Amino acid sequence: MAMEMRLPVARKRLSETLGRESKKHLVVPGDTITTDTGFMRGHGTYMGEEKLIASVAGSVERVNKLICVKALKTRYNGEVGDIVVGRITEVQQKRWKVETNSRLDSVLLLSSMNLPGGELRRRSAEDELAMRGFLQEGDLISGVLVQVSPSLVKRQKTHFHDLPCGASVILGNNGFIWIYPTPEHKEEDAGGFIANLEPVSLADREVISRLRNCIISLVTQRMMLYDTSILYCYEASLPHQIKDILKPEIMEEIVMETRQRLLEQEG
Repeated sequence: MAMEMRLPVARKRLSETLGRESKKHLVVPGDTITTDTGFMRGHGTYMGEEKLIASVAGSVERVNKLICVKALKTRYNGEVGDIVVGRITEVQQKRWKVETNSRLDSVLLLSSMNLPGGELRRRSAEDELAMRGFLQEGDLISGVLVQVSPSLVKRQKTHFHDLPCGASVILGNNGFIWIYPTPEHKEEDAGGFIANLEPVSLADREVISRLRNCIISLVTQRMMLYDTSILYCYEASLPHQIKDILKPEIMEEIVMETRQRLLEQEG
């Protein structure tokens, strides 16, 4: 059996390179946020002895006079307009039960699903009988699902990204990230449900695996996930083999390079 041994090395702490990110106000339960009674209490806070106190561990966010604490690790709480990636857990009558990393399973109604080819009509009994042909328990086709903390997914105008490396990602606000090969003919696929059952090439699988390890590296170092940070991390990982990306020293190296490029971009 092959074994790999690495000697301990002195590593530069990533917190020394955070720059502006290190200025976040982090609190733990019981910490006093402010003694000013002019602020309003938001999520993750409570009033005690005329002081605003944190009830969860996270970063303090302030919007005008409203103060809340965004938890560092929590279950997903849905909001209107969120992009959500889910996994089918059960097929029920005229609906699917979907795991979306929230406190309760979500429901996808048959009437809310696009029919093959984008056909617009009322759903019939035949459609209900064919539900397992559309989606069934545990379906994962032509891609990789990565589950992260929802607090690490940056909210943007779009969460669907075609990366220049040849793969696409859907960054779900619920912390589910779907990585899949970029479709060649998007114009033909638009407008309806299509299940792609074609085998994925070795080159595409390698790109998907590298992206997956890069996302895990960013999450381990508590970096926000969005298209630019993922692409920069992917480019920083290219000198290394895919299996080596998750080694602690290489992980810190590529994340530090990614962080530096992001800081230079922000100016």
